[in-house]
Parts: sequence; C-alpha cells; structure tokens
Amino acid sequence: METISLKDDQKEFSLPVVTGTENEKGIDISTLRSETGYITLDPGYGNTGSCQSSITYIDGEKGILRYRGIPIEELALNSNFIEVADLLIWGSLATREMGERFTNMLTDNALLHESLKHHFEGFPFDAHPMAMLSAMVNALSCYHPVLTKPHNPKEIEKAAAILISKIRTIAAFSYKMSRGEPFIYPKARYSYAENLLHMMFSLPHEHYEVHPEIKRAIDIILILHADHEQNCSTSTVRMVASSGANLFASISAGIAALWGPLHGGANQAVIEMLEKIHSGNLGVKKCIEMAKDKESGFRLMGFGHRVYKNFDPRAQILKELSAKVFDVLKHKDPLLDIARELEDVALRDPYFVERKLYPNIDFYSGIIFRAVGVPTNMYPVFFAIGRLPGWIAHWREATATNRLQIARPRQIYTGPAKQSYIPVDQRSHT
Repeated sequence: METISLKDDQKEFSLPVVTGTENEKGIDISTLRSETGYITLDPGYGNTGSCQSSITYIDGEKGILRYRGIPIEELALNSNFIEVADLLIWGSLATREMGERFTNMLTDNALLHESLKHHFEGFPFDAHPMAMLSAMVNALSCYHPVLTKPHNPKEIEKAAAILISKIRTIAAFSYKMSRGEPFIYPKARYSYAENLLHMMFSLPHEHYEVHPEIKRAIDIILILHADHEQNCSTSTVRMVASSGANLFASISAGIAALWGPLHGGANQAVIEMLEKIHSGNLGVKKCIEMAKDKESGFRLMGFGHRVYKNFDPRAQILKELSAKVFDVLKHKDPLLDIARELEDVALRDPYFVERKLYPNIDFYSGIIFRAVGVPTNMYPVFFAIGRLPGWIAHWREATATNRLQIARPRQIYTGPAKQSYIPVDQRSHT
C-alpha cells in the first residue's frame, strides 16, 4: 500500500494513500489525531475529502464532468432529466422497461395531498419560494412516514419518485402563491419539464403552450445541475444524513444550503449585474477594467469557479443553448448582447486568461431563465429541482451501509484561555 510520511520533532508517522478510479490521490488522515495529536486545518474544506463516492467525477483542470462515468456532453445531447435521475440514483442507465416504470411513478405522484395545499396559505404572499420549497419538502415527510428512511430498492424508488415529482408541483404552486393566481394541476401526458412550465405559466382561461425547444432547454438545464460532486448543498445533505436524519429532512437542509447567494443564487447575481450595467449605461470595457480594480467594489459575476480552472463544460453547452432559445423566442434582450460582449472581451483579456476566469454555468442559465419568463427569485428553485436526483443519490450512498458515522469536524480553538467567573457586581465595563 502506498503511504505518505509525516514528521514532527520526535517521530515519523506513516499515512495510507487512497487512489480513486481516475488516479486521484488522497491521504487518509482518519487516524491522524489518535496517532499524532494533530488535526488538519482546512477552512472551506477545499483540500479535504469527506467521503469516497462513485456518483460524479470532476477534473477542474481539464474541464471534465461525468455522471457515473458518462461525460456531461453526451448526456446533454442524448438523454433526458428523468433518465439522468435514474442513472445518478441507481448507478447505471435504465432499461426501457425500468425507465417507463419510473416515469409512470412520477406521473402517479405529481399531485399534492389536498390538505398539504393549505400549508401554502400560511406563507405571506411575498415569501421567498426557496423558503416555501424547503418547508414543504420537510412537510412531505408527514404524509409519507413509511418512506422517510427507505431501506430497500423498492422503497427508495418510491421515495425518489415522490420527491422528484412533487418538488416541481411545490415549486409551481409557490410561484402561483406569490402572484395570487390559482394553482394549476399537472397533466399526465406532459413531460417533466413541460409540466413544470405548464403549472407555472398556464391560467384557467389561458393555456401556456410550451415550445419543444424551450421544453428541451429546461430539461438540459436540469440535467446540467443534477449533480456536482461534494458542493455545499450536497455535502449538507450527506452531513445531515450522517446524524440519522430522514431523507426528506436531509433534502430540506440541502435546499436551505442551496438558497445561499454564493451557491444557488449565483445566476440571479449575474442578471442583477447585467441589469446594473444596462441601466447604468456602463460600457463593457469599463466594467472589465473595474473588475480588475480591487478598489472599485465591482465584481464580474458568472466568471470563474471554485473547482473549474478551465472552461466550465456546462457553460459551453448552455452558451449554444442560449442562442437556440433566443432564436426560437425571437427575443431581443440587451442583456444577452451585454453578456456575449463581456464573454468576448474577458476571454481575450490577459488578466482573465492568466487567472483562468472563464464563464461558468451561472453566466448563461440566468439569461435563459429570463428569456423564458422565469423570475429571478425562482432561479435557485429550478436549481434545486435539477440537483434533487444528485442529493437523493448521495443520501442513498451515505446511508447504504447502515453504519453511519456522524460527521463531526474538529476545530482549532482561538478564544480566551481558562479564566475564573466574575460576580456581576465586580465586573468592569471598560
């Protein structure tokens, strides 16, 4: 077995090396503290592996993303969101029979329990849809208590179908709540993405016709968001699951983590930046210069990525997709022109090239949502719908052995040393 040596002033320690499928190497430090008295300090966990996983592979240096070994480019071109969900959860592409069964289960579980609908009335009309989404997913556990901790494949498939199907209904209903419009029910003959758009944009007196290219665009966006290794929300799902928490509670926690503007809200920030540029009549070249000036306070959103040090492969797919969407809609949006010019200028500027600050998925997903008519506060909701299969897959993987080890990070204490309690009348206010 390959090992790495660690030395201090008195002793040398040997730590085993773990090698992944793609020759990724990690140092197993699980016995480090017991053997040496030391722990590692890694704020943000950027260099710490929390688990071994067989779900998603990323090579940020080469711009590679694969689900269960299949390149994201192939899945975006040939697959659909439900097939990708099956792939992530179960580890292989479904047969035609298996795929049809799961699709039928989604159709059968699209409706919400009628009493669950009344929960929406408890929210103010201007409540953020992510708050409603997290709360309502948690509330689902009360209606399906047997499936909160699915143990066998049949139960897991049922729980996955309930969550994946009902999350889009919850999302659409939360949108309708914010607009004071009546709820629209799903149609059995519609595809997954088509039903989501139908429930959001149809009215009792006016049916929303979903263009095939728009339906496909939303499906691809969901595919591209379906999993992304150990990101903040996925790690949250696994950490909550490590306590023995049920599937619904773990997913609800993942939604809360995704709500953060540095995670699921990044594409909304891109639109807000483009709107600021447009309304402020700022030239693109001026914005580029401001972005390079740390004193300006201006940040170029949608460029660079924590993992990718190359072009985000998902962004390349969405770049082409955005052109198709705008062509189909005959939509002229000055923000798209600004986005394209920003990309062109930044990719030729040595400052961005040297730092490998390429456009990421958030740069394009926001302008596609805007073109379709999705409001900015619903962007992270679509992100959550897409990421749900990955969360379920990671929950299943983390709990599969039934020997959960609760996540419990260490810390380096930097507070006061031991001191005595001071009675209140002896305390100084200085």
